Amino acid sequence: MTDNNTNNTGNGGGNAGLAFIVGGIVVVLAIVAYFVFARGGMAPESKDIDVDINVPEVSAPAVPGGN
Repeated sequence: MTDNNTNNTGNGGGNAGLAFIVGGIVVVLAIVAYFVFARGGMAPESKDIDVDINVPEVSAPAVPGGN
């Protein structure tokens, strides 16, 4: 008769933490992909901007005691 003794020391807990981190990265990448591809990329909206600046003419005051 052969005795096979297997000692499980519970070293599988480290994989759960790694799986949690990888899952978080996958979720963040999915959110970034949504904003890049589903919403038309990173290009801003084109806006028609018309700027018209009218400034009144300003003259210098007369110099006292001028020739």
